[in-house]
Amino acid sequence: MTVIYHLTTPDAWHEGQASGEYEAPSLAAEGFIHCSGDEAQTLRVAERLYPGQPGLITLDVDTTRLKAEVKREPSRSGEIYPHIYGRINLDAVIRIRPLTLDADGRYQLPP
Repeated sequence: MTVIYHLTTPDAWHEGQASGEYEAPSLAAEGFIHCSGDEAQTLRVAERLYPGQPGLITLDVDTTRLKAEVKREPSRSGEIYPHIYGRINLDAVIRIRPLTLDADGRYQLPP
């Protein structure tokens, strides 16, 4: 099993559950859903894109269960990120975890 991580909001996740598949806005805009390859990368992305924003969650996605293709591609900085080229089928999401902010305003993931 290989797990990748997608940052989203509870509302967006609930919409995906209601429709039967999760779709991030980036799928329509860019052709893929942005993900991170490990927890440390997930936290760096959260810090960079959503500084101090409460209420984020991460979807832990088992790539062996995904129906859509996953490609690992470089970002503008050269760091490699997994991208999902299609919707996320709900049974590929093996865990949902809230990101919390510590006293210094930095994101933390529960174990």
